[in-house]
Amino acid sequence: MYVGIDVGTSVVKAAAFDDAGRQLAVEARPVGLTIRDGFVEQDMEEVYAAVVAVLSALTAAVPGPVELAGLTGQGDGVWLVDAAGRPVRSAVSWMDGRAHELLDQWLADGTFETVFRRTGNAMFPGCPGPLLAWLEQHDPASLDAATTALYCKDMVFQRLTGVRATDVSDASMPFLDPRTRAYDNRVVELLGLTHRRGLLAPVSDPVATGQTLGEGPPPGLPAGTPVSNGPYDLPACALGAGLTEPGDGLLIVGTCLASLVGTTDLDLTGEPAGLYISTDRVGYWLRAMPAMVGTAALDWVLSTTGVQHDEVDALLEATPPGAHGVRVLPYFAPSGERAPFVEPRLRAELTGVCLESTRGDLIRATCEGIGYAARHCLEAAGLTGTLAVCGGGTRSTAWMQLLSDVLGRPLRVVEGEVGARGAVLAAAARLGVTLDTAAWTEPTVVIPPDPARAAYYAKAYEDHLSRLAEARTRARH
Repeated sequence: MYVGIDVGTSVVKAAAFDDAGRQLAVEARPVGLTIRDGFVEQDMEEVYAAVVAVLSALTAAVPGPVELAGLTGQGDGVWLVDAAGRPVRSAVSWMDGRAHELLDQWLADGTFETVFRRTGNAMFPGCPGPLLAWLEQHDPASLDAATTALYCKDMVFQRLTGVRATDVSDASMPFLDPRTRAYDNRVVELLGLTHRRGLLAPVSDPVATGQTLGEGPPPGLPAGTPVSNGPYDLPACALGAGLTEPGDGLLIVGTCLASLVGTTDLDLTGEPAGLYISTDRVGYWLRAMPAMVGTAALDWVLSTTGVQHDEVDALLEATPPGAHGVRVLPYFAPSGERAPFVEPRLRAELTGVCLESTRGDLIRATCEGIGYAARHCLEAAGLTGTLAVCGGGTRSTAWMQLLSDVLGRPLRVVEGEVGARGAVLAAAARLGVTLDTAAWTEPTVVIPPDPARAAYYAKAYEDHLSRLAEARTRARH
């Protein structure tokens, strides 16, 4: 069997597949987030223990030899470890907002734009550049104690294999030059981190692989199992959804609403936003617009209104397009927004609410607002071809139909553990194992848009852009 490991923000999963790509079993464990005053952190030992637990449960449930394991996980943030890969402090999550003042300063003095023009990456408060600079100012002792500033999956990879490394996808934010596929030392200097340059993990290009160790606590996989480190969750999902051609896109409806479009054109002009993710294929990038809040926005509204997840479809179907005039700008993240623009102080807005507004109106308006944000991101990323969609949001059939209508195009819905599937496909390619990629990435269903609703939403989308422009102006004052 083939094992894919996906170390998510709130859930760690491991999935087993046979050689035809059929998903045999999945094991999952929740992991916690500490959120306080814009600080968002995670316990690395809890995360790694969850990895070991899901792997142990999976290999017990599906006995048999493990051909290989592919690893993926959440990107960005800062995971400081010592030489043995052990944490020196809590991990700082990609959702963290503590560095917003630094980012404001870099937006004002031109550093932000300069970094984008050199790397194709628009920094946001939760990416390593601002976070490392913040730690240098406020917690230098942790940096002194650390050997490496890793990304989430890199921490797991080092614990499993003893190898200190990252891959080109994670290294893309924000220090990697996408043309040379090496760190840009001028960017490191611009962010005031030259003396911390040694903390950046070596970029293993084109492959980052190792083998599970045969000593210490069992990691849940047989000793000597080949393990591939990366790509991180966004490009892993792109592989798992079959996104391989320029112009084709993927929308990941998860905690983060991520839009990705394949491209062979590295265009560092235009408004700095999103990022170019380097891949194992030299000369092929993913133009990514990872908006900060996806299902997290809907979860907040569900919790606030007392609506259960299994009620969502019925409420969406009972409420007409436009939600009786209720509108939602779905920018709920404490660190603002990062795609397809960077606005650290932008916050969510609900308008058109009155005493006659229903829970269904609030739910539908939130889902429509998320749909408009997705359309904005996909347009900015250059979508011209087919569009796949994956993530937890795909469990709602009514929401997928709504998204198809808002986006005005068919959705290739890919279900199951898409990130873990992509991690296996990446591992197979890196290790020279031949798999039928088309069979592994076949969509579960294709959902076409309703023409009348698509026409309605095309006009409503223009109204969304106008209201967003006004909100961005207010956020800056």
